[in-house]
Amino acid sequence: MISSFFKRLTAPAPAPQSDDDARLALGALLVRLARADGDYAADEIAQIDTILAARFDLTADAAKALRMECEAFEAQAPDTVRFTRAIKDAVDLDHRVGVIEAMWAVVMADGARDDAEDSTMRMIASLLGVTDQESHAARLRVTANQ
Repeated sequence: MISSFFKRLTAPAPAPQSDDDARLALGALLVRLARADGDYAADEIAQIDTILAARFDLTADAAKALRMECEAFEAQAPDTVRFTRAIKDAVDLDHRVGVIEAMWAVVMADGARDDAEDSTMRMIASLLGVTDQESHAARLRVTANQ
């Protein structure tokens, strides 16, 4: 399953991504971001589960299972571009800021921002076509709600 996902993402003329591909891509990006600082904290894991449950209307157990699948995908992915490409195919530009908000929620879940997380966020936002200003505004919205 992992290899077929990556084959679809790297095909010369890829077909539109399925909902499952978009779920895996978003979850894997959230995991990658949480792991960016070298500390995959329980607060970040819980936040990922919460985001997946809310975004995809999943039970807590289903969200946990999806996150665990995403952890495996993230560990095998050679780069972040494959995941952002799947999200760009599935989420229109107007809604990608919501994806960035979810990512900031993961970054802020453990109460600390790290240079590696900030760098990863800048890269992901850019790859998704979200400006630095939009990402900053998303971060402020997330921190105001914590």
